[in-house]
Amino acid sequence: MNKKYSYIGISFIILLFGIYTVPKVVNHFKESGLHKFNKVPEFSFTNQEGKTITNKSYEGKVYVVEFFFSTCPTICPIMNQKMVTIQDAFFGNPEFGIASISITPEIDTPKILKEYAKNQGITHKNWHLLTGKSEEVIYELSNKGFKLYAGKGNEDHGGFEHSGLFALVDKNGFIRSRKDEFGNPMMYYRAIEEQGFPDQIKELKEDIKLLLNE
Repeated sequence: MNKKYSYIGISFIILLFGIYTVPKVVNHFKESGLHKFNKVPEFSFTNQEGKTITNKSYEGKVYVVEFFFSTCPTICPIMNQKMVTIQDAFFGNPEFGIASISITPEIDTPKILKEYAKNQGITHKNWHLLTGKSEEVIYELSNKGFKLYAGKGNEDHGGFEHSGLFALVDKNGFIRSRKDEFGNPMMYYRAIEEQGFPDQIKELKEDIKLLLNE
């Protein structure tokens, strides 16, 4: 057999192998390595502009979820100060969003939430302050859907209580998180310092970037 044609044949096989494997290598490096939890259940609320926002509004976006209320005298102001830094880090990115869901819908009307957004410096077009028709629906979403506690509380906390954690959701609607130093998935990110442990805003920003690149 002519050596010239043998070399051509071998080169052709190598070329085909490269074409087949390169996309797989590229896809491998696109994977973030963040743990995947359950998919966010369907929801439908009204935002600060009076528009209906659902989980489908966030399809194709990486977004952060919190539960809060505008009259909260304790952790909410701190949480939203931290959230503003996340907003600013990804400002103008159409693939990023935030969902701040009020646990006091009878108080937090769209008008109240719009004023709250103005006072808090909320300007990202995909940061929706959401309110619903009943506490029961919101508690169901918080406690069972996201597994983030929300409920009645004592007067020191404004009469209501909720988690001081942020949930990170990927473009396909799944809750995601990194693993802790012991290799266990965290599931959520601390928005405030708790029991001597620092907040995890830096880590959250890093993981948002990873998911945006998936």
